[in-house]
Amino acid sequence: MNGYLTLCHQYAHILKGSMKLEDGVCSVEIKRNLDVSIQGRPSKGEVGAELSFESLDHQGIALNLGETVLLEEEIPLFTQVLVRNGVSISALHNHWLFAKPHILYIHFQSVEPPLSFAQKAAEAFNAIKMYG
Repeated sequence: MNGYLTLCHQYAHILKGSMKLEDGVCSVEIKRNLDVSIQGRPSKGEVGAELSFESLDHQGIALNLGETVLLEEEIPLFTQVLVRNGVSISALHNHWLFAKPHILYIHFQSVEPPLSFAQKAAEAFNAIKMYG
């Protein structure tokens, strides 16, 4: 289990987020600094990303899942980087009505080594200057 914890720390470090390890699922939360309102009320709780891996096998391959909020103008570049890196996009949709600016949520996934997935996701986040 110590190796799994180390892997989870490395995953969080690549993604520049805070990690949680529970029931064999390593998840990392990343906050975005976006000024968003939903129904005219400021919202910080709905503007982030969560990435996780689980079901790690003996070859180091895992199920990797990601979800993040995107501004409309960020969608083309973010999706281009993911697709170029072989990451599947499973959904792109809104969660909230009356959000300003208009925000969408993208879900993406792969089965590969977790650190590889984290690097690919970090590249997509860097492309939209999420860490800036």
